[in-house]
Parts: sequence; C-alpha cells; structure tokens
Amino acid sequence: MDTNVPRIDPCAPAECQSAPDFIENKTFDEIAVGDSAELVRTVTQSDIELFASVSGDVNPAHLDQAYADGSMFHGIIAHGMLGGSLFSTVLGTILPGPGTIYLGQDLRFRRPVKPGDTLTARVVAREKDAGKKRVVFDCHAFNQDGKEVISGTAEVIAPEEKIRRERMPLPEVAVLHHEALTTLLQRAGGLPPLPTAIVHPCDHDSLHGPLQAALAGFIEPILIGPEARIRALAVTGGLDLTGIRIYDVPHSHAAAEVAVGLARDGVVKALMKGSLHTDELMHEVMRKENHLRTARRISHVYVMMTAASGKLLLVSDGAINIAPTLVDKVDIVQNAIDLAISLGIAKPNVAILSAVETVTTAIPSTLDAAALCKMADRGQIKGGVLDGPLAFDNAISAVSAMTKGIASAVAGHPDILIVPNLEAGNMLAKQMIYSGSADAAGIVLGAAVPIILTSRADSVRTRLASCAVAALAATRTVEA
Repeated sequence: MDTNVPRIDPCAPAECQSAPDFIENKTFDEIAVGDSAELVRTVTQSDIELFASVSGDVNPAHLDQAYADGSMFHGIIAHGMLGGSLFSTVLGTILPGPGTIYLGQDLRFRRPVKPGDTLTARVVAREKDAGKKRVVFDCHAFNQDGKEVISGTAEVIAPEEKIRRERMPLPEVAVLHHEALTTLLQRAGGLPPLPTAIVHPCDHDSLHGPLQAALAGFIEPILIGPEARIRALAVTGGLDLTGIRIYDVPHSHAAAEVAVGLARDGVVKALMKGSLHTDELMHEVMRKENHLRTARRISHVYVMMTAASGKLLLVSDGAINIAPTLVDKVDIVQNAIDLAISLGIAKPNVAILSAVETVTTAIPSTLDAAALCKMADRGQIKGGVLDGPLAFDNAISAVSAMTKGIASAVAGHPDILIVPNLEAGNMLAKQMIYSGSADAAGIVLGAAVPIILTSRADSVRTRLASCAVAALAATRTVEA
C-alpha cells in the first residue's frame, strides 16, 4: 500500500493528532487519476451504539450480546454503513475535500467489522469527467489484518475553487449506560406480576407504559376509564389489548374512585396514575372511608438512575409533602429506607439535605436534620445510616466532603437524599432528569398499596421503571 497518501486518524486524542489544524481541498484540475487518500479508525462498541442512536437501527446483531453470540458472526458486529461512512469522511475532508458534492455510492460488504477492529478506508481516483467536473473513486476498506471488509465506488462533483478552512473541533459525545436501570428491571422480572389498576390511561404513553410493563411481567394491568376512548387509542397506537380487563367509566373522577375501591377490596395490589391530575387520584386515596391510609405519612420517592454513578439514588419528597414538619420527615425517611431495602440496598446511606452542613437556628431544616439523625441513633428510624445536615455538594461528592473536613460514612456515598421541602425536591429531581440524563421512576409510599405516580410528561421508559419499582416495593408491607 502506498504510504505517501494523505492519512489521518480523525478521532485520535488532540495531543496525538497527526491531522493538521485545517482542511484543504484538491480542485478538479489538481486531481489526477490514481490520486488517493485514506484514514484510519478503530471501531469501538461506543461507536456502534452511537450510530444506532443516530440512525435508529437497533438490529440486535449490533446491540444485543446474547443474540449476537448465537449468530453466524459469533459476536457483536458494526453496522455496514458505519464502515461505509468513512469513505464520506475521506471524500469530504481530504480528497477532494471541502466543496465536494457527493452524487452516489455503491458498496459491497465483504467481511464483518467487530468492536476493536481498526479500519483503513482508502479512496483512489479512477476517472474524471472534465465537462461535468465529476470524479469517480474506487473505495476500499481493510481491517488490521489487511483483509478487505468493504469495497465500492463513489461519484462526486469535485470543487473548482481552492478552499482552506480551520478544522472544526468535534463535540464531546458519551454513551451513557444506565446499569442501575438494567439491574432494577432484572430484579423486578423475577417477581410474579403485580395486579395494578391503571387509572384513566387516556393518552398514548399512559396506555403504552403499563402494557410494556405487562409484557415485561412486572404488572397485571387493569384499565379503568372510558372504554371506547381507550380502545380507539390502542388502535391508533397499534397497541394490543387482548386479555386486558377494562372497567368502563365515563371520566377521570370516576376512574379514580373505582380504582381506589379495587385497591381497598384487595382486587389490585397497586395503583398507577394515567392521564389525570395527581390531585384527583390522591384525593380518593386519602379519603378515610377508603381505608388505604396507614399509620405512616404518605410520601413520594423519585428513584433516580444516573449513568455517571451507575447506582440508584432515591430523592424524597418532591411531589406530595409541600412543607413537611419534623414528624412528617420521620415517615418520609422511613418510607424511603424501606423502599431502598426492597430495591436491594441492604443498609442505605441517607443524606439529610439543607443549604449548609452545619446546624444553625437560622435555617430550620438544619435543626430537623440533626434531630432525624439523633432519632435514628435511638431506633426511632430503622434500617439506614443517617447524616445531616449536608449541603448537596458534600452529600454527593466525597472530594467536596473531604475538602470541607466532613468525616462521614454518608457524605459522598448516599443512597437516599432527603430534601427540606417539595420545591427543593422537585427542582433537584427534574434537574437530574433534564440536565443530568437520569432515568427516573416515581412512586408514592405509606398507603396500603404502592401508587405509581408518574408525570404526564414522563416517557414510556420511565413508566416501565416505575412499574418495576412498585413490584419490588409491594414485597414489603406497610405498617397498618
């Protein structure tokens, strides 16, 4: 192979980058038949996952290790067009380079490309059409063993004017693996389906989510709402309602009333909010005559799953208790601890949050935090390790805690964050979801049955996770 052709690794680290800090084309007149250029790229599993994300091609041969291991290739393979895209990179940035207009490409995929393979993608000018300023290139890609994996031809209109531009830096992109979510779903998958009333599932996500959870084996859904509307929605969305019980009621208020009645009578073991307001459902739950209230204060828990930490992080209470008292916080903490244990965290670390990490009468939440910790010391709160007050930075970051001289088993290693009030919890959780790419499940505890309280804006993925949490939470009984 000719080693004098232009050759770069466009994805090498900046300090090892052999490419110049600019890109410059070759005009049609400068190109001679036989001119060539190439680039080298090592294909990684992250490349394959990113390509799947951009293209939407989720063929299990590219993403499902178990499936791929049983295929004729005996392992994950890259998308063919991922390798083919390297020719576009050469043509657009090296030869001819900027100003090139891509007209067509034909490719033959000779061998599979697997994660770890290093490809050399090379183009060679084969013929020129002076009248149309077109150039045909032969295209070949070889793996690290020198074996051809892709071949083909490309036709372009080559630029007529010289172009030299600064090489634009690539954005930093990361593949986030939500291992905590995977583990959560696997744990719930080992339980019998939880009979669950789906209250007023009258939009696509609130119907699709529980149906997906039923397919996964987490719940046995019972739909409560206007039957004609639900069936029409299923037809429009291509959803299968075969074998699903439906209680036909005229509106959301009636749906909440019937669902709570089914929970009271033991027909269902969980409730799931559909496309109705939280207040409508919780009003029925809180009515004394429905007997769903227990000695515990009802509270909400966000179960956050972040790719950065790879673990579950519970946040409470960001949806039910607006300005909880110390007595309320005792139950909020205990509910969260019990849930964490049911999710597989044997002795959860509980960080009681405030604006600062020192006790001061100027900030009442610091006094509550100190009292909660002492109550845990004396057995009034059981099952967890508490510390507080802690500011968010030293609760989450061990480095921050060390910098501030905080010696704590909890600081930097929390399983549960207890917030001072609803506003703080709601903003914290949504910041983690929308700015921190966290998956989140939402559940209400303290009632006789778990209540899956998702937002109307939540995705099907979130609703699926919430059903898994409810199935696990139902394995623990609430104090009557």
